[in-house]
Amino acid sequence: MIVLDANAAVAMAQGGEAGQALRMLVGNGEAIIAPRCFVTEMGNVAWKYIRIGGLSEEEGIELFQNALDLIDGYADDESLLLEALHEAARNNHPVYDMLYLVLARRNAATLFTFDKKLRAICEANGVNCLGAASL
Repeated sequence: MIVLDANAAVAMAQGGEAGQALRMLVGNGEAIIAPRCFVTEMGNVAWKYIRIGGLSEEEGIELFQNALDLIDGYADDESLLLEALHEAARNNHPVYDMLYLVLARRNAATLFTFDKKLRAICEANGVNCLGAASL
């Protein structure tokens, strides 16, 4: 099972070299999951790409939809929140990122992220994690 965060999803949705490498690591039939906040986070990412002029509105919407299409299922943020808050306080890192860590840990999954600090926190806490440095 894979837990996918927004920055890794963008890479996969855009189809660049790093995104293609992540796609190749997903096994046949392997589920990709994310916390529910992923949808909002991806909406914000697409808006930022549109705002800075990197993508047209149509292209931003396509990026958003392609990223959402990668996800097979979502976990309810509320079910993860208390544990994520504890991890945020313990690791001095934002709660929304800790939602991904907690989801990966609970499901014995591998987190795909290009966030270097989140990757280091995962490694320090025994959570499987892959990102740009791993590819």
